[in-house]
Amino acid sequence: MRIDSRVEERAVSLAQYIIDSKDTVRGAAKKFGVSKSTVHKDVSERLVHINKALAIEVRKILDENKAERHIRGGMATKLKYEHKKNIGKGA
Repeated sequence: MRIDSRVEERAVSLAQYIIDSKDTVRGAAKKFGVSKSTVHKDVSERLVHINKALAIEVRKILDENKAERHIRGGMATKLKYEHKKNIGKGA
């Protein structure tokens, strides 16, 4: 199966962006104007056939982000309720 050259370029660009910025799949999707599913498929499945070394590097970042996501979610919730609390006090 031959992958379209535009898809190959996008997969490599996405991987390089994620590695350089340590951004999440969601962040990369927003930056590149594609869906999270597209980013995930490009860097998890297609990239292995295009550039295995790059795929390994991006996998490390994705695994790190996955391990940290519960912390980020908790921080977001904490900030949300602190903000609501401050608004309630007239701040």
